Amino acid sequence: MNLRNVAIIAHVDHGKTTLVDRLLQQSGTFRENQKVAERAMDSNDLERERGITILAKAASVQWKDTRVNIVDTPGHADFGGEVERILNMVDGALVLVDAAEGPLPQTKFVVSKALKVGLKPIVVINKVDRPDARPTEVINEVFDLFAALDASEEQLDFPILYGSAKQGWMAESPEGPKDKGMEPLFDLILRHVAPPQVEEGPFRMIGTILEANPYLGRIITGRISSGILKPNQQVKVLNADGKLVEQGRITKILAFRGLERTPLDEAEAGDIVAIAGLTKGTVADTFCDPTVEVPLPAQPIDPPTVSMSFIVNNSPLAGTEGDKVTSRMIRDRLLREAEGNVALRVVEADDKDSMEVSGRGELQLAILIETMRREGFELSVSRPRVVLQKDEATGATMEPIEEVVIDVDEEHSGVVVQKMSERKAELIEMKPSGGNRLRLVFYAPTRGLIGYQGELLTDTRGTAIMNRLFHGYAPYKGEIQGRRNGVLISNEQGEAVAYAMFKLEDRGPMMIEPGWKVYRGMIVGEHTRDNDLEINVLKGKQLTNIRTTSKDEAVRLTPPIKMTLEKALAYIEDDELVEVTPKSIRLRKKHLDPNERKRAEKSKEAVA
Repeated sequence: MNLRNVAIIAHVDHGKTTLVDRLLQQSGTFRENQKVAERAMDSNDLERERGITILAKAASVQWKDTRVNIVDTPGHADFGGEVERILNMVDGALVLVDAAEGPLPQTKFVVSKALKVGLKPIVVINKVDRPDARPTEVINEVFDLFAALDASEEQLDFPILYGSAKQGWMAESPEGPKDKGMEPLFDLILRHVAPPQVEEGPFRMIGTILEANPYLGRIITGRISSGILKPNQQVKVLNADGKLVEQGRITKILAFRGLERTPLDEAEAGDIVAIAGLTKGTVADTFCDPTVEVPLPAQPIDPPTVSMSFIVNNSPLAGTEGDKVTSRMIRDRLLREAEGNVALRVVEADDKDSMEVSGRGELQLAILIETMRREGFELSVSRPRVVLQKDEATGATMEPIEEVVIDVDEEHSGVVVQKMSERKAELIEMKPSGGNRLRLVFYAPTRGLIGYQGELLTDTRGTAIMNRLFHGYAPYKGEIQGRRNGVLISNEQGEAVAYAMFKLEDRGPMMIEPGWKVYRGMIVGEHTRDNDLEINVLKGKQLTNIRTTSKDEAVRLTPPIKMTLEKALAYIEDDELVEVTPKSIRLRKKHLDPNERKRAEKSKEAVA
């Protein structure tokens, strides 16, 4: 059968997963009366809640006499590791661009990777039904982007389609015709994307996506480069250096048919399949016939830029809400995650009670923590830190720099530029982006961006959109001022009392509610001044037997600051931790005892 392998790449929220929905529906993959969830490819709970794609996934549709394998990829730069690997197993890419927003940083990042691999892209201008759509200008921006990324003549001669994935149509002009549905896109894929290149020789395949299945064990998805694979065939696994990882037998071969997987009796070169039966082979390894000695070349992956310590929860409330609390359980879970996610690096600390986890950004690490707490884990995590490097030639300290694109209303641009310059960012470009909005481009140190998202939304009344992308390493930019306010710390253990909290309101806003469990050293609020203050939130009203005519004043508390996981990670300082359990997110000091805190501070000052 004729085959085509295509990846759909775009910036977050430009409509990739919705486009895949329409392709599946209009190719006759589903029955007429079949009930299908919206964004069918986003199968994970967190993906559905947040409306973002986190894991790359494959599906397959049949159009006329050709099978088209489609890979849906994430749009967030934090999950870029997923996209970099996927490009090895496809022969074409649909570059999806929003008709109003134009190409954004993640579009640039993914397109540069696709062009390097030599893919010939198809550009799809999506959302032309938006009232602020400007398709002609966006096409010019896409062409400039391709030229800036050193695209070849062939790649610059890309075909263009316009349409709306939500309304379910594509056409060669923004006006339509709209009655053909997705047919023009299918026909263009068959014409423009080359059939898979098949090499001569025995079976070889590079692993691209890894997942665990409760029945089949480890499942590795990839594209077969050469040869034929059958169930029960003996294979071996080589890593990137050519060393043998393991030998074993393939128990099952699964091919994608629509969203489902169906077992195959034989898989041919060029097809994207999932194989089960091996216990150690992982992503970027070569799965091959026992006679093969040389592994297939794999794409190098960009390095992680942000790291965090995952520490065993040692607070007085440890073990009361979660069932997975030991260091061994946390360690095994993190190592399992690092196997399937090549953009993560996990290293055990010397004290054996904590693990150092490095990734692409706070969002990637926050998603990992959120997934773990839903599985029943309890742990403490430190503030995100950037991964510094030493320049071998000069010995200077280098830090990661990100390209930041902020779309903002003109009236708020002044405060954004001021806040970004405080965070040691350089303004590279400022241009109008339509509708009284400006597009600001900065090069900013990753350190300065930790925790800035919330502040940006407050400064711009929720109208700004920030997108970030790793740019490179540059010399260390010096000290950046962190949080300006101190915190309110509980000095006793028990349940918070409304009367005590009411009396303490002038000290600063609270982060807890009456009846919540607190302990010594736990952060319960934000101080109005720049120093930390210990307070007692357990103190009840002294009751006497003297009757008075004055009624008790009704205790009306100001609503507390609600701390989400991302907000908490951005808020804490270096001497604080976030305690994460399946039911709660608490902030605490690293040293719960006040005397230990003072000692740690003195020793820090002595070192400085």
